[in-house]
Amino acid sequence: MKEHYGIGIMSGTSHDGLDLACCRFSEDGEGRWSYAILRATTIPYTAEWRERLLALPGAGEEAITRADRDLGIWMGEAARHFMEASQISPGFIASHGHTIFHDPAAGLTLQIGKGEEIARLCGLPVIFDFRSADVAMGGQGAPLVPLGDKLLFADYGYCLNLGGIANISCDLDGKRIAFDVCPANMMLNHLAEKTGMPYDKGGKTAAMGNLLPGLLEKLESLPFYKLKGPRSLGREYASKHIFPMLDNCRAAIPDLLRTCTEHIALRVAAVADNKNKGRMLVTGGGAWNEFLMERIRQKSGPEVVVPEATVTDYKEAMIFALLGLLRLQNRVNILGSVTGSGKDHSSGRIVIS
Repeated sequence: MKEHYGIGIMSGTSHDGLDLACCRFSEDGEGRWSYAILRATTIPYTAEWRERLLALPGAGEEAITRADRDLGIWMGEAARHFMEASQISPGFIASHGHTIFHDPAAGLTLQIGKGEEIARLCGLPVIFDFRSADVAMGGQGAPLVPLGDKLLFADYGYCLNLGGIANISCDLDGKRIAFDVCPANMMLNHLAEKTGMPYDKGGKTAAMGNLLPGLLEKLESLPFYKLKGPRSLGREYASKHIFPMLDNCRAAIPDLLRTCTEHIALRVAAVADNKNKGRMLVTGGGAWNEFLMERIRQKSGPEVVVPEATVTDYKEAMIFALLGLLRLQNRVNILGSVTGSGKDHSSGRIVIS
């Protein structure tokens, strides 16, 4: 089996930092893949970068263009230092970029972090901008990780990622399907920040709160949850429909956190309804929220499994490395059954240093 080495770079909707994972992939003669995360790290965003990224959705074209270049330089320097410190020599870098806005219904999506700058600084081929082509074909451009779920984690009935947004994938009638479930960490962090905390560690504050039935009913009634088929969320949806609801509720933060945690658990249970028997793999930062995991286990049918820490924290970065490898090989890396584009295809822009 030929082995391939690459780095995956991921910046998610939680705005907490940049994940880098150096990975090894191999494929046997029957199309079965194996992987190893050889080294991984997270570089937190500075307060300045975080504020800049959060302000970009309402900024003008010049500000976004400058941020695209500057973030690409920052990412490229981070990747170069990562390689030097690790003494590794990967063959490529695949970067998810950082999503500034995502409105597939309008045919728009934008992830910044200029791939040309990453390639220049690292001297390697860089694959980036994975979503645009799918959106242009009428798809959601998201989620993209489910192909990696299918190739690397086929032993699980469901794969759930609890990042800024919760998303899930599974096989149904022989096809891989996936969609965004609901806002997750972005909603909990929005509340935790009001108390001066970046997040509610372990869900301890939420665990002390009381459920707010009226707020829970409003959250559960959001029209997004009635959509069938492929669906995806961006931060703009939470900013328009959820944050104002929370900000206008005159309740204690522990009660708001408790209610939002219950909402996430109920939404997960609604889609992990045990049609797929077996286990549900749970990864992402939310997997370390003990109270949230307790509520998900209480509400959901499948057995919940949190893997080893490296996979929990870096699964998405690792899968983007796999998507980059497939793009370099001109093989399918986006499933039309997942995004709604109706066509499997190979997506991502390639820059050769």
